Amino acid sequence: MSATASKIDSKTYPLGLKSERSTGPAMALVALSHTPSERRLYSVMLDAVEVPVETSNSNDPVSGSLSGEHYEVFTVRRVMDLAGIKSLSTIRRGLEGLVAKHSLERESRRLGGNGNGGRAQIIYRVFKPEQVIARRNERGIKTFANEGVTSGPQPSLQRVIQRVVKNRNLSRRESEVALCCAQGLTNAEIGARLLVTKQTVKFHLRNVFIKFGVKRRAELISRLLM
Repeated sequence: MSATASKIDSKTYPLGLKSERSTGPAMALVALSHTPSERRLYSVMLDAVEVPVETSNSNDPVSGSLSGEHYEVFTVRRVMDLAGIKSLSTIRRGLEGLVAKHSLERESRRLGGNGNGGRAQIIYRVFKPEQVIARRNERGIKTFANEGVTSGPQPSLQRVIQRVVKNRNLSRRESEVALCCAQGLTNAEIGARLLVTKQTVKFHLRNVFIKFGVKRRAELISRLLM
């Protein structure tokens, strides 16, 4: 694999090292629908769900307050700390994107008092990949490649999806193009599925070749399927 494909940007890599332990078909399919920043936020929030309450941030009045055992809801401040991203606009855009894609649920909760007392604060609840896909299905929204939730992708496609997601330098669109390519679609068919032009597909495909260290489509498909 080329040096380009092996570089890792820890600030934008969609699935942190800890999250790879839970990477599976559902996680991979959900990751394909997220932008790089959304993937990073989703990843760190999933990791935090597995952290016991006794290690919580005592300065955050919401952390760990629902389940009694694990974090289930997050403030914007907590997500910033977990992701190591100091740009408030980046965090808010990422959270809004995750809410729109049914990976998170937003609610307003009154803190610091009862009844009309205290202040209202927006908090977010994170859903596991299988729950995200189920939530989307309930709303008639199909995951990429229209794979079923119960049976999951076919074994060969499942391997392709996981290898596409594990290439940490691929953008969301590049990931989609690579997956379509592995499914045997032509550039015109990929463009029709993704609603982009053939020239745009070629542009993304060139980047995919570079990031996988291959020179042609057949090599890419072999790399994804082997």
